[in-house]
Parts: sequence; C-alpha cells; structure tokens
Amino acid sequence: MKMQQLQQRLKATQHSLDRWFSISQLGSSLRQEITAGMTTFLTMVYSIVVVPDMLSSAGFDRGAIFIATCLISACGSLLMGLWVKLPMAIGCAISLSAFTAFSLVLERGMSIPVVLGAVFVMGLLFTLMTQTGIRQWLLNHLPLGIAQGTGIGIGLFLLLIATSRIGLVVSDPGAGLPLSLGELTTFPVVMTLGGLATIFGLAQRRVNCSLLLVMVGISLLGLLFDPDVTFQGWVAWPTLSDTAQGGLFGTLDIVGALSPKVLPSVFALLLTAIFDATGTLRVVAGQANLLDSDGQIINGDKAFIADSVSSMLSGIVGAPPAAVYIESATGVMAGGRTGLTAVVVGLLFLLMLFLSPLSYLVPSYATAPPLMYVGLLMLRQVTQLNFKDSVDTLSGLVCAVFIMLSCNVVTGITIGFGCLVVGRLIAGEQDKLNSGTILIALLLWLFYAGGWAI
Repeated sequence: MKMQQLQQRLKATQHSLDRWFSISQLGSSLRQEITAGMTTFLTMVYSIVVVPDMLSSAGFDRGAIFIATCLISACGSLLMGLWVKLPMAIGCAISLSAFTAFSLVLERGMSIPVVLGAVFVMGLLFTLMTQTGIRQWLLNHLPLGIAQGTGIGIGLFLLLIATSRIGLVVSDPGAGLPLSLGELTTFPVVMTLGGLATIFGLAQRRVNCSLLLVMVGISLLGLLFDPDVTFQGWVAWPTLSDTAQGGLFGTLDIVGALSPKVLPSVFALLLTAIFDATGTLRVVAGQANLLDSDGQIINGDKAFIADSVSSMLSGIVGAPPAAVYIESATGVMAGGRTGLTAVVVGLLFLLMLFLSPLSYLVPSYATAPPLMYVGLLMLRQVTQLNFKDSVDTLSGLVCAVFIMLSCNVVTGITIGFGCLVVGRLIAGEQDKLNSGTILIALLLWLFYAGGWAI
C-alpha cells in the first residue's frame, strides 16, 4: 500500500514538473532535463575552483569566495530555471573575475568593499537598462551577420579554451606565432581526443546523455590512472573564513563605488556585461530553438533581469559579477529545453557547499570533449550567413575570428561593428544602416579608445 502511495506521489510530482516547465510541450522529458542539468554543471563546476584562486591572489578570503561563488551559481541558476524557465545556468563570470582581481584590486589599488560596491552598482544599472528596454534596444540593433558571427566566435572560443586547458595548444615561447601545438601523446590529450571521438559516435547513435557519459567515464579513468586525480573525501563543511569574522557578506561600499575615480571601472564592467551576456544568451537560446518568429529570445526580458539581478546579489554576498555561462550550451546539446535544466544546476551548486571535495574528481580533460563538441556544432552557423550580402557576412566573420584571437566577446563585436559601418559607407549602402547601429559602433569604439575595455 505504501509503495502504491509512493508511486502515485511520484507520478503527481512528475506531472506537476511537466506542467510547470512545459517539458512535454517542448519535446523533452524529465530524464532528459536532469541529464542536461548534470552535463551543464559538470562543464562549469571548475568555476568554484578557478574564481576563488584568482580572487584570493588579490587579497579576498578563499573560503568566503568559495561560498559566494557557489551561492551565486545556485541562486542565479535557480532564478533562471524557476522564474525565466530557460535552460541556462548563471555563475561568476571568469573574465570579469579576472578584471576584478588583477585590474581593480591589484593594479588600481581599490579596496575590496569598494570593488564589491562597484559590482552591485553595475548590476543595478544593468537591471535598470533591462527594465527600461535599453538592453532589448541594443539586441534589436545587432545586425544579423554580427549576431551569427558572435555564435561562431563563441564556438571557436570554446575550442580554444578546451584545447589550451589540456595542453593541446600552448603558448609559443619563440619569436614565431603566438600559439603552437602541445604534446599529442600526453594522458590529458589522449583522453580528450578519445572522448571527443566517442561523443561523435554516441551522437550518431542518438544517445541523449552522451556528453555526460563521456565526462563520467573519463573522470573514472583519471581516478584510476592519473596520480593528480585523487579522492579527497565526500563532505567538507563550508566555512566563510578561517580568519575573518563573517566573510565578505554585506561589506560592500556603495558610496565609494560612486566616486569619480571608480565610476569608469563601473562603466567598463557594465558595457562588458551587456554585450558579453546578451551575446551569450542569444547564442544559447538559438541552440535550444528558443527564439520566437522575430528572432528574439523567448522570455528574454526575464532572462536579462535574472542575469543582472544575479550581479547585484554578487556584490552583496562578496563575489565578482555574474553572467550566463556559455557552458550552458553543453546542457542544451544534451537535450535541455526547459528551466528544469537550470534548476538541476542550481541544486547541484547548493550541494557543492558541502561536497566540494568531489569537484576535484572531474579533471579538465573530462570537461574538454563536451566543450569542443559544442564549439564544433556552433560552427554550423556559418551555413546561415547570407553570402550575397558580403559586407554583413564578412563583418560577422571578422567578429567571430577576433572573439577567438582576443579571447573577448566584446572585442570581437566591436571590431565587427566597425567593419560593418565603414564597409557600408564605402560601398554606398548607407540605406542599410540605421542610427542605432551607428550609435552602438561609436559607443564601442569610444569605450576602447578611452582605455576602459576589459
């Protein structure tokens, strides 16, 4: 009798989840969404190691930053899943974390409370821009070629990130090209390339959880054969700080962040977040077929608010700015179509507050194959470019290439916008330009000319 009651409750729960997230309506399943959430989580869990490592070098307490990073990833992803209902995960942005640590604190000598105040003010301005429609206006004036080029560029960027993290591509110490090929026979490289080929085969067989299976399989092989991958226990009780009382929660200095010396840095954070996050949101939504008939993101306004509010929360709990993670695309490729994917990510990050030792069981070469696979699939957008409009298409390709070469989404978009506007004018195609596109191009180039770029 109890078993029947348990089965009935389970079915009722599944029905409620299906209705709330429209799982069946979007052609997904409960199992598929959970698998997608686990896949996204495993590809971005490295952030709870990398972000504290960067910020601790600038004087932030490592324990407090670890907790703050987990909280932002959990709260932001849960907000995106439960309220926005999109399969996108939010976490502390790696690029903005580096800017926070090395530029604001170490180079410019800002105090940590002022930096956290700047993060909060940036998030507040970001939210106001979303509420007033300015962010949507920017998205509406993003030319099609630049939008498609952003997706291609992010795909190339993912390939570069994955290959560099495992040593397949390394810095060239000589006077030649900046990059060179690493060792092909090292264990991480062999595991990565073997994992990538395995994903190809499993995808051809239409195995829905192929990305997750490969990551788990490689992690187990690493545990068996790689001395650097060790089991460090199951549970570690979270501590805000070993030395400071109360950690960084609520220590932000908003008044200090509004001073004339700090406002340019707030502006740099804001503009970078706008174009970086907006481009990423659109690319991931496109991969998940979550664009409406006008090419706009479904529930886009809510998604933008969730993104910006997460940065406000970052300033409060003592973390760097938040953003939608491009690694969300791995979950989409694993079948994620609803907010349940993001909810799974959020819950797993909450668990990491207590299960942090397990994060060391997933080496970089286990997450590299899914990142490379998603990056390769994103290159398919080349076929969507309109080669009859060479100015638009080539400007988009310039955008894509420079996203990879500069390792910066905003830089690629800036150069692409510049090529588009100048190219249109020289071609005598002024009628294909609008004031919004010209204004954005000027704003971006002034941003770089003023030395505010990240």
